[in-house]
Amino acid sequence: MFEFFANIFGYLLQFLYQLINNYGIAIILFTVIIKLLLLPLSIKQQRTLKKSTELQEKMKVIQFKYKTDPEKMNQEMMNLYKSENMSPFSGCLTAIVQLLLLLSVFYLVRSPLTFMQKVPQESINHYVQQLQENGKAVSQVYPEIDVIREANWLKENNPEDENIEKLDIEMNFLGLDLSKIPQQNMTDYTVYIIPILYILSSFISIRMTTTMQSKNMKKEEKEVKIDGTTGKELVPTENENNEMDAVMQTNKMMSWMMPIMSISIAFIAPLGLALYWLISNILMILERLILNKVIK
Repeated sequence: MFEFFANIFGYLLQFLYQLINNYGIAIILFTVIIKLLLLPLSIKQQRTLKKSTELQEKMKVIQFKYKTDPEKMNQEMMNLYKSENMSPFSGCLTAIVQLLLLLSVFYLVRSPLTFMQKVPQESINHYVQQLQENGKAVSQVYPEIDVIREANWLKENNPEDENIEKLDIEMNFLGLDLSKIPQQNMTDYTVYIIPILYILSSFISIRMTTTMQSKNMKKEEKEVKIDGTTGKELVPTENENNEMDAVMQTNKMMSWMMPIMSISIAFIAPLGLALYWLISNILMILERLILNKVIK
């Protein structure tokens, strides 16, 4: 499935590369286009986050009111979701899309000859075999990256190959070689620039998200909830507050999981992937700032 989406993304990246003739700039434009295509989903997610914060207080009221009747409590919870036109699993779609993008783009940058340049697999295998027979190192995980790196040598030895020109991908971006893999070039300090910037942008994004959620929660907590039957103020019990704290801790942990996984992959993947994630993070930060002002 990931190869299917990587192949589709490859057509877009190939089109951009042919216009710009620079792999790094093509990835930046590719990221912007993907973000624009996903903007409706981002707007829906932002609205869902705001509405979820509002629902937390209503859920507390239901939990307090029907704490002795679990069946009635569950029924009222479902009625609440239905009346607010929300689903308990509304956040799952965003998580699935993020995972799909993460792995599809990983496949794309790992094998740019296959998915972007559309070089036949038999030709790639032939180039790899040539390099190995002549004592040149070829990675088992990223053989196409090594083929691109040895493009000039392969051109000299395959002058009549119709696919040979497709190996010549301009990987230099602002003095950084996007074909390099940090794990394989640990003595080259330049391979850490993009991953470090990505890590910083991830911390900013997570901090911004948790701050916004905390502000919304505090705003909701200031509103006094009254039982319509008795006229008394509804105050959540200690257990209910502990449950809400546990939910918030779980959400916080989940918000860290994706960046940590991405950072781990960024150090064992070509820098082109880290560049995609860095630009995606910057765009996401700007997007959240704008949408947070616009969506009420």
